[in-house]
Amino acid sequence: MSTPRKSPKRPAIRTASAPPGGPVDRPADDEIWPRVTRELADDLAVDALARDRAGKAPFDEVGRLQEAGLPALLTAPGPTRRGADWRAACAVVREISAADSSVGELLAHHYALSWSSRFFGPAPGAGAAPALDVCTAEEHWLLAGGVEAPRTESDPGLTLTPADGPGADWILDGRRAFASGVTVADRLVVGARPGGTGDLLVVLVDPAHPGVFTDPGADRVGQRLTGAGTVTFDHVPVPAGHVLGALPHDEHAVAPFTTLAPLALRLLLVQVGLGIAEGALAEARDISRAEQAGPVPAGRPEGPSATLGAGDDPYLLLAYGELATAAHAAAAVVERATDALARGLLAERSLGLEERADIAVLVAAAETVTGRAAVHITTRILELVDGTAGADARGGGPGFDRFWRNARALTAPTQAAHRLRDIGDHYLNGTHARLTLLA
Repeated sequence: MSTPRKSPKRPAIRTASAPPGGPVDRPADDEIWPRVTRELADDLAVDALARDRAGKAPFDEVGRLQEAGLPALLTAPGPTRRGADWRAACAVVREISAADSSVGELLAHHYALSWSSRFFGPAPGAGAAPALDVCTAEEHWLLAGGVEAPRTESDPGLTLTPADGPGADWILDGRRAFASGVTVADRLVVGARPGGTGDLLVVLVDPAHPGVFTDPGADRVGQRLTGAGTVTFDHVPVPAGHVLGALPHDEHAVAPFTTLAPLALRLLLVQVGLGIAEGALAEARDISRAEQAGPVPAGRPEGPSATLGAGDDPYLLLAYGELATAAHAAAAVVERATDALARGLLAERSLGLEERADIAVLVAAAETVTGRAAVHITTRILELVDGTAGADARGGGPGFDRFWRNARALTAPTQAAHRLRDIGDHYLNGTHARLTLLA
């Protein structure tokens, strides 16, 4: 790994994670990743605002990830690999997102997709091909795409037709928009249906093929550096060896372990939202601390607090107390969901319906609590630092709003009311969430 750019330490909210020796075993060299991640996060934080304003495709950011070795983290340890587990991957996404949430989201999608062959392929056995996460680590790939089926009738999704000539078993056609990574990915993982109906096949595609066309996403309100875009597949050959697995059309034929795939992605994106909240809170704290020795900003409420420094202002202390509590509460819910998902992933094919339902409820709760906390914290922080001398010196004012924009862009697709209804249905009636890829 190359020497990272020299940067100041970036203090952040920290919450207690599960103690070592808990229900989820960790690889022996897991302690390497926190150090590597912290160095990269400090590096990304230095120019996060400038890169957000530039809005360029994240080639530089991907290069930094690859130098640190983070795309290869979520894989089984081997002679040339230092892998780590899902808890470590979640911690990495959260730490990186506190510095630059676009890079955190890009990494979140990569980690979820890297397990596609484990989620959708046959049970591993003797003579089986290496799992996608192993190939990804060995080839130094960054993955992008999406496996989920279309959500609207107007979007037919991607289709596969049997190939006539040699060298391919299927031909992939169609057009899909993806939220992250497609402008910079080494490989795409997508879901497509033969003839547009029936089981969904999960396939691996090289974006360098001449039949693959990528249009970068238009200017976005937030999460500007995720590499989002729309991909058109025009008669792209797919050999049988690049079919990673299948999702049966009949939801009753779907194994509970397979339905952890969307939950894994959702939880990783929750880590991004939590990172946004913690990063905003940490930077605002730095600004407020810098003001302690300076004059009291104009506009403070009159009264005894008007003669106090920023760090002694009771109104400011009350605000930070509220926001820190919201961050800690969200982190506690997220960590509980992370533990549950990690146990479910370890169970693999032995995972039962009840266990899967419990995991789904915890992930939905983490989504709801963290989404609200991220929007609330970034909105309130923007009010606290806007117009202060410290904010102007640090790029506050017009620049600090990136946390709020990123939180809004990340949480907008999630319907909190739907999640709460599912949680209530499970709690009151014991109803299981649907065992589909969209669950």
